[in-house]
Amino acid sequence: MPDYEVVVGLEVHAQLSTASKLFCSCSTRFGAQPNENVCVGCAGMPGTLPVLNEKAVEYAVRAGLALNCTINPSSIFARKSYFYPDLPAGYQISQYEKPICERGYLDIAIEAGSRRVGITRIHLENDAGKNIHSSADNFSYVDLNRAGMPLIEIVSEPDMRSPEEAAAYLKALRAILVYLNVCDGNMEEGSLRCDANVSIRPKGQEAFGTRTELKNLNSFRNVQRAIAQEAARQRDLLEDGGILVQETRLYDANKNITQSMRGKEDAHDYRYFPDPDLLPVEVKPEDVARWRAELPELPQARAERFAANLSLSRQDAEQIVYEPGLADFFEAALKINNAPKKIVNILLGSFMRELNQRGLTVAQSRLRPEAVAELVRITDEGLISAKIGNDIFSELFEQGVMPEAFVKERGLIQLSDATAIEEAVDRVIAENPAEAEAFKNGKAKLLSFFVGQIMRVTKGKANPALVNEMLHKKLGG
Repeated sequence: MPDYEVVVGLEVHAQLSTASKLFCSCSTRFGAQPNENVCVGCAGMPGTLPVLNEKAVEYAVRAGLALNCTINPSSIFARKSYFYPDLPAGYQISQYEKPICERGYLDIAIEAGSRRVGITRIHLENDAGKNIHSSADNFSYVDLNRAGMPLIEIVSEPDMRSPEEAAAYLKALRAILVYLNVCDGNMEEGSLRCDANVSIRPKGQEAFGTRTELKNLNSFRNVQRAIAQEAARQRDLLEDGGILVQETRLYDANKNITQSMRGKEDAHDYRYFPDPDLLPVEVKPEDVARWRAELPELPQARAERFAANLSLSRQDAEQIVYEPGLADFFEAALKINNAPKKIVNILLGSFMRELNQRGLTVAQSRLRPEAVAELVRITDEGLISAKIGNDIFSELFEQGVMPEAFVKERGLIQLSDATAIEEAVDRVIAENPAEAEAFKNGKAKLLSFFVGQIMRVTKGKANPALVNEMLHKKLGG
């Protein structure tokens, strides 16, 4: 049997963070009552005319610039015809032959170093509504709040060769869009959605195999799982003598399977033609130049700066820059206490754990950068032990208080008095004579036992370095 290679391309739909929809003034606010943010335009009423949202054009161009695309000075909207209950006009307004951005790329980190993933195109389009099927009521409902939402579709080349690469590409792409403030990247709310085109081919073969398109991928984990599952399904089918067909499949995350949805459409199935109600989109060169100059430091460049200048590992640097708010928090703490590795460890560990458990964003945290900087400082100075710092972090986070005042008020200052520590060491040795004798005879692992007992006696306040020093003095070794 041949050894197969996976070939993946992604189509990512990113909802633009504009206040109003793409062709009308209806709000884009998430969480409104069903059909609250709907007008005759986004409801597809006959005779209504679309009016283009200029901010959406700007956001699309900014995304194209960040992804190294060519910005087309003139692009054309087209009607993409298909029938579905959540598309009342009977067509979607998209772009086909002349999209707004083309021929870009995104470099991603992979195990072997890096891989350049080509960006075929970025085009503007409006979203469809949402069908809601209720088995309890035996009815299907249509919510048009999402109809007309401004989207960019970012279509990659089939340049990825594993599920892991696809997930890395999607994470890198999301981070860029969030840094640009053109999309909030919230996959749970549908602001970022992904379809994957998956095929396999014998290693060494240049021609692509028959591809399937996977729908319903709403998380990085599911993107990875779905691609792996679909590649395995295709391999098993070919090895059993079956024939692959081009089709669209749905991914069931609960069962970890893909299921056939419909035959895969080609462009001619949609009967694309230029939208007669919309003029070509003309982008001025001076606007493109201004937007290019306004691009922020992007996550990849920021990670490289952190790794090079702060001696962080590449993995830590990439994790800390993934959310711009977290990277800003880190740099703010660093200005107060230049201890990058220790601050990163807290942010990627205890801080992210508290955020995730409470369902909060960095911006919603009551704990501020100066508090994290101070926690590192008082631990380094020996005011508290690292264990105490870890134990109190949840309270510090919840109350948003400064650590030094907190530990002094609670009486948690580390015990560094040599006489007091010696008394605790003598007490523990006296209470555990057998273990003391075993340690003297070479059972070095018992050191951690004694340290633990002394910490219990001192309620975790004893300075660990002094404890270790005193134990070796008393017991030898």
